[in-house]
Amino acid sequence: MKQTLKLTDIMAVGFMLFAFFLGAGNIIFPPLAGQMAGENLSSAMGGFLLTAVGLPLIAIIAVAVAGGSWQHLTKDLPVKVSTIMAVLIFIIIGPAFAAPRTGLVAFEMAFKPLVSEGSFTNLTFFSVAFFVIAAFFSWSQGKLIDLIGKVLTPTLFVGLIIVAVGVFIHPQGTIAAAQGAYLEKPLTTGFLEGYNTMDTFASLMFGMLMVDVLRGKGITESRATTKYLIAAAFIAAFGLAFVYISLFYLGATSSMVAIGADNGGVILSLYVQAMFGYFGQVVLSVIVLLACLTTAIGLISACSDYFSSLTRFSYHQWVVVNSVVCAVVANVGLSQLISLSIPVLFALYPVAITLVALTFVRNKLPNPKVAYRIALLVSFLFALIDAFKFVGVDVSSFSFLPLFNIGMGWLLPTAIIFVAMFCLSRPEQAMEMNEATH
Repeated sequence: MKQTLKLTDIMAVGFMLFAFFLGAGNIIFPPLAGQMAGENLSSAMGGFLLTAVGLPLIAIIAVAVAGGSWQHLTKDLPVKVSTIMAVLIFIIIGPAFAAPRTGLVAFEMAFKPLVSEGSFTNLTFFSVAFFVIAAFFSWSQGKLIDLIGKVLTPTLFVGLIIVAVGVFIHPQGTIAAAQGAYLEKPLTTGFLEGYNTMDTFASLMFGMLMVDVLRGKGITESRATTKYLIAAAFIAAFGLAFVYISLFYLGATSSMVAIGADNGGVILSLYVQAMFGYFGQVVLSVIVLLACLTTAIGLISACSDYFSSLTRFSYHQWVVVNSVVCAVVANVGLSQLISLSIPVLFALYPVAITLVALTFVRNKLPNPKVAYRIALLVSFLFALIDAFKFVGVDVSSFSFLPLFNIGMGWLLPTAIIFVAMFCLSRPEQAMEMNEATH
């Protein structure tokens, strides 16, 4: 069988991956970060792009290099540990946080501004309708590339281009002074803000979903799969960078039209209304609704596919279960959901970063099994310190750690262990030494 794709199909796969990534967090966090960064816009945006574009891109490439599946990526870990990690990540990006957040942001930014009031009853009805539609699109997994990559995403991208052109041609204010943590630490603050997109977690799982999509298009050979997966990752990364730069600049020039706004959704909505009036709000509603819907479809599909491989329940049954849970959790409220997710991200993001880094040097490690287990354990234990600090636990005894005060106390200990793993003996050398001593 011919292992090639037409250019239109490659673009469709890339745009599909971009649409999966571009969801709630990608829209609501950059405008507020841009407004607070102000004159330190470049540094803050650079840090954000590292975690929100660079890490997901590298993670997708890591999945491709490893062999295209979570099992390949974690083959040096005990099976139970690998499974627990995967389940935790899927719960985070699925029914617990990221997927319900798509419905909440769609309600707050796409539906609520167009109606007279956004009552709890409206939220309930909207979240049910939203996740029923997401379940419908997730139901036929094999048609995802046509439904999303060739239909929904082009519409979404056109809307984003309209907003971006308006922002750069007719900004609604001048760039103000930096605020808060962005005043002294714009780069690291932007870096940590990128955690909120959850895209590094998502990329580890979307990589597997994209492999299934490519397989449905007749791409089964490892080399061809890796090539097209990397191509899709670069297309998605370019699209995400375009969106983030536009939204950061929008936030930085929003002080006149969105003064005192406490979240990026409000900033974006007020800004677009100032530029385009009511028509602008309609365009924004379409953009947000499509962005959140495509991400919800991708998350529900990825979670259902994985959970069905672990249990007796079928893919379709898991689609129903995940969609119902997402609709229920969405009624918790956006601010509460975000505050609950932050300590979890602080605890697990460093583990995902370490896993991706290990993938690229695995062939150089003398003892991959030991290296993976020790490095991931160290990154997790020190990341827990940052997570505990966020929820108010006194961890001041660890303040001697470099970068502790900015929530990255895990970095140096993990880096030291990472380097030390190259000094281990190979398993066969250790066996030879034991035999010699006996």
